[in-house]
Amino acid sequence: MRRLLLASLVVLAACTSSSPGGRLRSGPSPLTFGVEGFVVSWTSGEAAQATLVIRDAANDRVLWQSLPGQAFLSAAKGSEKVKESRGSFHLDDMLSEQCHDQAVDALSGTADVLQVSGRLFCDHGEVPYTIEFTAASPTQLRFAVTVQDPSYNRLYLIGASDSDEHFFGFGEQYTYFDLKGTRVPILVQEQGIGRGAFPVTLGANLTAGAGGDFSSTYAAVPFYVTSRARSLFLENTGYSAFDLRSPDRVTVEAHTSQLVGRILSGETPLALIESYTTYAGRMRRLPDWILSGAVIGMQGGTAKVREVRQKLESHGTPLAAFWLQDWVGQRVTSFGKQLWWNWELDSDQYPEWTQLVAELKQGNLRVMTYVNPFFVDVADVKPNARRNLFEEAKTAGHLVKTATGESYLIPNTSFSAGLLDLSSPEARAWMKDVLKQEVLGAGASGWMADFGEALPWDARLSSGEAPVFHNAYPEAWAQLNREAIEEAGVGDDVVFFSRSGFTRSPGQSTLFWLGDQLVSWDEYDGLKSAVTGLLSGGVSGFSLNHSDIGGYTTIDNPLQNYHRSPELLKRWSEFAAFTVVFRTHEGNKPDANQQVYSDEESLTHFSRMAKVYQAWQFYRRQLVDEAAETGHPVARHLFLHYPADPEVYRLRWEEFLVGTELLVAPVTDPSVTRVRVYLPAGEWIHVWTGETLGNAEGGRWVTVDAPLGQPAVFYKSGSAVGETFRQNLQAAGLL
Repeated sequence: MRRLLLASLVVLAACTSSSPGGRLRSGPSPLTFGVEGFVVSWTSGEAAQATLVIRDAANDRVLWQSLPGQAFLSAAKGSEKVKESRGSFHLDDMLSEQCHDQAVDALSGTADVLQVSGRLFCDHGEVPYTIEFTAASPTQLRFAVTVQDPSYNRLYLIGASDSDEHFFGFGEQYTYFDLKGTRVPILVQEQGIGRGAFPVTLGANLTAGAGGDFSSTYAAVPFYVTSRARSLFLENTGYSAFDLRSPDRVTVEAHTSQLVGRILSGETPLALIESYTTYAGRMRRLPDWILSGAVIGMQGGTAKVREVRQKLESHGTPLAAFWLQDWVGQRVTSFGKQLWWNWELDSDQYPEWTQLVAELKQGNLRVMTYVNPFFVDVADVKPNARRNLFEEAKTAGHLVKTATGESYLIPNTSFSAGLLDLSSPEARAWMKDVLKQEVLGAGASGWMADFGEALPWDARLSSGEAPVFHNAYPEAWAQLNREAIEEAGVGDDVVFFSRSGFTRSPGQSTLFWLGDQLVSWDEYDGLKSAVTGLLSGGVSGFSLNHSDIGGYTTIDNPLQNYHRSPELLKRWSEFAAFTVVFRTHEGNKPDANQQVYSDEESLTHFSRMAKVYQAWQFYRRQLVDEAAETGHPVARHLFLHYPADPEVYRLRWEEFLVGTELLVAPVTDPSVTRVRVYLPAGEWIHVWTGETLGNAEGGRWVTVDAPLGQPAVFYKSGSAVGETFRQNLQAAGLL
């Protein structure tokens, strides 16, 4: 099956031995240059007070600046020592020579290009550098930093920050929404098991180094937006990190001798997201069918699907699709029930597959499946295999290789697998044919495009760029899936959903999901972390995103079991009912978890929440269209619309906006039936009671009832969306 305990990729990047940067030794006289919509100023000829300042020309607002009298560029020579165990990485960065002080020798330019040149003073001499500024667009100032000696392969850009400035984005960050005070590594990886939750993280680390920490994520992005409406991103794909631990600065570290990025201008957080997504790409419109009802994730074969469908339909559950990840057949491993990673239909697991697909289609339901870029040799172990895709890929040279030229076999739970070389055009073409023939050819309307995080650091690719390609691998994996759909001529009707991502993934993936949370409530790797990840991802361009209802990772352990409880499943359903896609998952140990079809009570509650999800379908369609046009996320942290309200910066998982019109405060703790909610300025209508709450003059905290089936949901007074939503709930018998 998908997503593994032992194949998780955890990178604990060691901090450099000392803080980069030093003092400015010299600089030219004060100078000011205009570069299209930006103004770049060198403010003083006195080195002790000199500052490089970048402003928005339209309103003279500071977008980035150096610290007075201090170096804003530094460099070092470094090499990383990487320890790898079953796809888990521990990265120590060792610096052999560091630069400390900086001189700015000259600024020169035209209306189109500004160049800053100078020297860095290092342990054993000087190294010249240049910084070139160009306007990439009216809202993007591009910078390119180059050191003359490329052996200086660590660059540090140091900018000023206010002590009370809040930093958001960086991809899907699951523990903290505001990352100020932390160091954020930008490296695509497995999120880890537990991510700090005790004792599961300890156990995962002891057995496989796979526990993760607050920063480990499937979707890391070198991009931030701050509470001061400042924003910056890198174009580099290699390892980078953003050090936000000092209250007065932000240090951008990149493992490269050429650092390229952009400083953005925009008066609001949403304007900055719009600017950023012109580069990262915007997610395309989802087809109506996947927005119309629940996507039921299940396994077990044809008869089981028919049985569960009958149960759900007897409760009037709005359904969109059945997601059958075990379409390739199941195997039992030490982690639970997993899949045969040989991407073809297993007709023993699903007899009458063609009839099943036709039956569902007749009921306006779709079938979705599962694929990842790994391949397992099924020779002599899977008797009913028609093709051995591992052998096909190996023979053709389509797999990632070791330093000796052998196919790189990456250990999994109880088996090893080869990984597709996505830097090879031939490998990509072959895999697209597999998707077209075996997946789309089987009648699938979509699939989970899993993994993308585990490219080994020491792998050999046809392009020869494994460390630099590591973060870009999920972009290429999503692009391959999208191209297969386009080449098959099925247009925008097919949906694949991705777990991993990097900067330009939104422009390739059709849908994201938040990965493998524990079947728990906690803030590190449970329900709370899913809400936080959803909101941080939304800031980072992942506008269409959702989670496994009830979580995924299930653990049997004498010290502590992690099994999905009926209450957790219900509360997770309530949260998911207000995300763009409403999809279930049985987990890696289905028999140990409560399922939506386990009993009458769970069926009734799930059906109710599917109807709640259906009741705002009209608005969901609007928001999906808006995401395609602007990059705005469907689910939004309150700071996106209320950046001047300091109270919203306290919020992590407690509540979120759906578009502009709905406010949701999910219950994220067991045995809780009342929640405390912050209502920003204005009057808000409580959906279930119709009561008007809030304060037109300013924000207000309120406490409301939230029994099972009635999560705390509000809409703006006078909102046509809110009124229609409430009318739809009433028509469905839910009020």
